Amino acid sequence: MLMLNLGALASPVGIVRLLQVVFTCISFSLVALEGHSNVSDWTWCMFTWCFCFCVTLLILFLEFTSLNVRLPISWEDFTTAFAMLATLMVLAASVIYPYFFACVSCGKRIGATVTSCLAFILYATEVGLTRAKPGEISGFLSTVPGLLKVLEAFVACIIFISLKSYTALPGLQWCVAVYSVCFIFALLIIIFTIVRLLALFPAPFDKLLTGCNVLAVLMYLTAVVVWPLYSFQNNPKPQLCPHPCAWDDLVVVACMTGVNLIVYIVDTVYSLRLIFLA
Repeated sequence: MLMLNLGALASPVGIVRLLQVVFTCISFSLVALEGHSNVSDWTWCMFTWCFCFCVTLLILFLEFTSLNVRLPISWEDFTTAFAMLATLMVLAASVIYPYFFACVSCGKRIGATVTSCLAFILYATEVGLTRAKPGEISGFLSTVPGLLKVLEAFVACIIFISLKSYTALPGLQWCVAVYSVCFIFALLIIIFTIVRLLALFPAPFDKLLTGCNVLAVLMYLTAVVVWPLYSFQNNPKPQLCPHPCAWDDLVVVACMTGVNLIVYIVDTVYSLRLIFLA
């Protein structure tokens, strides 16, 4: 028997989620009215808004019907991880769409950009509302290190999307190996946390997390040097370079490598605090 939970919709987080559904729906509806495009950036933005709309609506439905308590997952970790992921995805869409498609006279496109930006603010607000406060007992993904794991995985996805040609040079192959190994570990942490299988790790979770973070920092330190060295040495930007071109993808990978290095350093600091200040 279903038990309707009106408080799930009337709470601050519930209201924020309702607004997220409204603004993401408006965003993809306005863009759809402009017509379909085969450009990959357009596809990414549409996928982002539709994906976030559907998952947020599903979360609202499960909480309203109290079916979420019957799922064999850590619901708090799942919703917090999704809110963080949606924040990053909608932020990317809010930057990419107006950069490539908006114009001064494009009313629908400007409207979609505005509603996308509002959706980003709402998802970021949800992250702030659901993040574990000091002294609270909460799931791992609700803590700062947990949110950083989602960020690490997302940045790695941007790197993978931007990778085009790297098989000819061993240095670039090493960098791809770095991105892949670190991404797999971050993804495993997220999945194992949500499905409550962290106990399967063969070592204490906090020490394993810290060790892997230190290793990731060392690996990314090599990548942040090796990738630009092999990518840009004797390879200046072509004069006839369409926007964007393959050379721009190399720049994106280099920048995102630096970003993830910083994130892993911050993650390592928090992990060490968990051990020595626990």
